Amino acid sequence: MNSAIRNYSLVTSAYWCQTLSDGALRMLVLLHFNRIGYSPLQIAFLFLFYEFFGIVTNFVGGWLAARLGLKVTLFAGLCFQIVALSTLALLNPVWSVAFSVTYVMIAQALSGIAKDLTKMSSKSAVKTLLPEQSKERMLYRWVAVLTGSKNALKGAGFFLGGALLAWIGFAPALWLMAGALLLVLLTCVVALPREIGHAKTKVAFLGVFSRSSAVNLLSAARFFLFGARDVWFVVALPVFLYNELGWNFTQVGGFLALWVIGYGFVQAMAPTLTGRLNRNRPPSGTAAAGWTFLLSTIPAVIAFGFLRGLDPTHTIVIGLAVFGVVFAINSAVHSFLILSYSDGDKVALNVGFYYMANAGGRLAGTVLSGWLFQIAGLTGCLWASAAMAFIAAAISLLLPRRSTVSLVAQQA
Repeated sequence: MNSAIRNYSLVTSAYWCQTLSDGALRMLVLLHFNRIGYSPLQIAFLFLFYEFFGIVTNFVGGWLAARLGLKVTLFAGLCFQIVALSTLALLNPVWSVAFSVTYVMIAQALSGIAKDLTKMSSKSAVKTLLPEQSKERMLYRWVAVLTGSKNALKGAGFFLGGALLAWIGFAPALWLMAGALLLVLLTCVVALPREIGHAKTKVAFLGVFSRSSAVNLLSAARFFLFGARDVWFVVALPVFLYNELGWNFTQVGGFLALWVIGYGFVQAMAPTLTGRLNRNRPPSGTAAAGWTFLLSTIPAVIAFGFLRGLDPTHTIVIGLAVFGVVFAINSAVHSFLILSYSDGDKVALNVGFYYMANAGGRLAGTVLSGWLFQIAGLTGCLWASAAMAFIAAAISLLLPRRSTVSLVAQQA
């Protein structure tokens, strides 16, 4: 058990550092290019390859992890992030807009690959590192702590990105983060054991397609769940705060940082919060559907508040806080269910397929966020968020009524 905790701590630490740099990079790119005059739709396109290659990475990442081991894919993710940060630091302001956008999209593609390789490897490792005798008791809590702490650090990354942009500028901030991440990579290369996450049998490439109806349904729900968040959070919200409400870089980065940090803490506490409502049993498909239906009402209420002329600052701050709490619980339940629905030997394959859907939802949400904000404002993005969350909830109604972990425990 001590070695499992040690390895879990190492994997989590690597994930934390990559996530911190990922959040900072997103805020640096968004605020820097908004400052130099890019439109919301142009900014959305800067993240297009980031999300698209996240889909590609998750499509093949689980298969690669099963064949090569999770340690290889984890380190590859860290390497890709170092290259992405260094590439963006070389961006030249005299380049044309078209060339600059293409260049940044390619660098963001590397970052998208990095983020999803690291995430898939870290979350898959949770189940493979747990001792069999304590798997039922520990799985929900360990994955919630990993995911929640990651999101808290992503929020800290938002603040870090905004602060570094104001303090030392775009390129120096990127070089600083690349150097720090290189130190993390070297530490993990030395400390982690060689064999993590190898499948016991040879995995064919077609194994990337899940044959489990529960995994497929959960992945579809995940697509719309994350689309519902990113359709107003990724581009529309920070541009609205900066352009419409007159907030500065540090205020925008700090506010979004606090939101994601709070969201991460709620996510880490999800086993306690949902356990009180579910008599300490692991969550099920029924719980996923209920929380997502609740989520779908929140952006609709915020949009209605704008239509009624309520103070936009108060409406956004309060509405986003409530949305964050409910979304965090949704995400934690999903993160538990995908591991619960997966056999330990093929967990990387199912997690990769599931996060491919997650990246697809983020891609759709990101593009829609820029486009809808340009033609319909933040209110249009909020109505789209409500619709996508409702679809996710409807799909979740088809999930198994109980988690696989619960059923196995009852049969034992």
